[in-house]
Amino acid sequence: MKLLINIDVPDVAKAEALYGRAFGLKPGRRFGDSGVELLGAQAPIYLLQNAAGTFGANNRPRDYARHWTPVHLDVVVDHLEPALDRALKAGMSQENGIRAANWGRIVRLADPFGHGWCLLQFVGLGYDEIAT
Repeated sequence: MKLLINIDVPDVAKAEALYGRAFGLKPGRRFGDSGVELLGAQAPIYLLQNAAGTFGANNRPRDYARHWTPVHLDVVVDHLEPALDRALKAGMSQENGIRAANWGRIVRLADPFGHGWCLLQFVGLGYDEIAT
C-alpha cells in the first residue's frame, strides 16, 4: 500500500509557503494553480485548492475555520522547542502547552486553514514504551 496525504486549502500558494517554513517541506510536481505536491515527509502531501463554501464529499460546504476531525497529522521532530518556534513563526497556532509522557513530548498546533497538527518528540523507546 502507498499512502498519499491530501489537504484541502483555500490558497495553495499560502499553504505551500506555510508548510515549507514550518516543516521544511519542498514543492515537487505542480498541478496548475490548484495543486502542489510537497516532499520531505515519509509520504507525499498534496495541497488541493478548494474555495470555502464549495461542497466536499459530505455535501456540506467547506469551512476553513478551526475544526475538529478524528484525523490529524503528527510531525516527529528531534527537538521540540526549536521545531515549535519555527512552526509558530511560520504562522501555526499553539493550542496547548507541551505535554510530557513516558514515550515522549507533544504539543498541539493548528494551521490557518483549520487543520490540526501535532509535533512529537520521542524519548527512550518512543511508542514502544507503551506498546503491548
